[in-house]
Formats: sequence, C-alpha cells, structure tokens
Amino acid sequence: MSTLTPGWLLVTYCALVLLASLAGGWLLLAIHLTHTRLQMAVSFVAGLMLGISLLHFLPDAEEQLHSLDLTVDWLLGGYLAMFFVQRFFHFHHHDLPEGDPEDCCGHDHSHAHSHAEHAEHAHTLADKSARQLSWVGTALGLTLHSLLDGLALAAAVAAGAQGHVKIAGLGVALVVILHKPFDAMAVSTLMAAGGSSRLSRHILNGLFALASPLGAALFYVGASHFAAGTPVLGYALGFCAGTFLCIASSDLLPELQFHSHDRFKLSAALLAGLAVAVIIGLFE
Repeated sequence: MSTLTPGWLLVTYCALVLLASLAGGWLLLAIHLTHTRLQMAVSFVAGLMLGISLLHFLPDAEEQLHSLDLTVDWLLGGYLAMFFVQRFFHFHHHDLPEGDPEDCCGHDHSHAHSHAEHAEHAHTLADKSARQLSWVGTALGLTLHSLLDGLALAAAVAAGAQGHVKIAGLGVALVVILHKPFDAMAVSTLMAAGGSSRLSRHILNGLFALASPLGAALFYVGASHFAAGTPVLGYALGFCAGTFLCIASSDLLPELQFHSHDRFKLSAALLAGLAVAVIIGLFE
C-alpha cells in the first residue's frame, strides 16, 4: 500500500487543521447564547487567553529572543498598548454618571431601581465596546500564532521526509488540531459579546481557519529562513503576550466580580479554560 508523499501529507494535515478551526467557530454559532452561557463562554476564554499568554506566547518569545529581559520588555509594551487603547476608546461604567442629580448628599431613593437599570445598561454598552476592541486584538494575536503553527507543521513534515524525525509532522499536527477549535471559539465568543453579526463571525471564522494553511504555504517560499534569521517574531510574540494578558486581566476577568450571582459557574469556566491551555502546553 502506497504512502502519502510529503506534499500530500501536509495538505491532509492542513485540511484537518482548517476543519478543526472552522468547527470551533461553528460550535458557538450553533448554540443559542443566553446571558449565562455567554458569560460562561467569556470566562472560559479569559482562562484560555491567560494560559496562552503566559504558557505559550511568552516562552515562545523568549526562545526566539534568547533574552528574558527583552521578552518582558515587549510583553510590558503590549500590555500598556492594549491598556491605553481600551482606556481611551471605551470605559467601564459601574457608578452613577458625573453630574447626576442624585450623586450628592440629597439622594432620592424612589428612583433607585431606574438608576440600577441605567447602570446595567451603561455597563452592557461599555462591555460591547470593550469586546469589539478585544476581539480585534485577540484575532491578530491568534492569527500570528496560527501562521507560526503552519510554519512549524510544514517544517516538521519536511524534516520527516528527510528521515530526521519520521513522526514529527504527526505530533505537530495533533497539537495544532487540538488547540485550533479553542482559538476559533475565543475569537467568536468575543465577537458575539461585542455584538458582531452572525455573518461577520462566519466570515472571520473562515479567514482565521486559513491562517495555518497559509503559514504552511509560506514555509515553501522562504518564510522559515526569514523567521530563523530575525528577532521580529520574538518581538511580535512578546507583544501579543502582553495584549492577551491585558485583555484577560482588565476586560474579561472583571466579569467574575461584576456577575457575582454566577461566581461559582464563572470560576469553574475560567479554570476550565486555563486547564485547556495547560494541557496543550504539556502536549507541546
């Protein structure tokens, strides 16, 4: 029985990676998102992004740069950049607006309920604005990582074809396939929380799924030599680690505080997302 040539083996792996990525985005589109389900999904993504930032992007950046100090510098730069973008382009409103007639010594408690509704509405609008920024940053970071996954997959298949490590391609493919649905789910969740339409989520899910196959294609036009010879990828990974850490800590994790009525469910979802990142790291 004939075996697949390295080229067709890589095509097969890329097809499976693409399907796994599409499945992650489709899963969320197929589920009717109630308020509780959406908050649990957001908490899961918070844990996943926290793990991706500290257990994946950060070590990968240090490996590229060969300097912990330089890696942390770029992580801090990414964190501050995302923080100031969120700071100046949206706000979280948990209190009465400035100048409100009741924000003084003479409170009119007969309107307490209406102000509670106003605060909830303001929080919802601010959250949507935050998520619109967060999903863009998340999509850019995960797309970069997906391109690197594709490069690694193509390199592993090429190494196996030359007799260095025969099962290297299979191992890398399994790792990429394992985490790709969760990456797509993370982007789709934040898009849903930001009020994006189903059509836009479908389109981005499809484009994101193509990132790893594109990375594999870039391997054959010399991108691997560029990646090995410059520290640009290390800078980018460190920067993305900082943006992910900022999104998780300043935007997503506060949901555990605000939605105190579901604190146990949301905490469990957070730990589940972190556990996925840890398990993927063990396989890697």
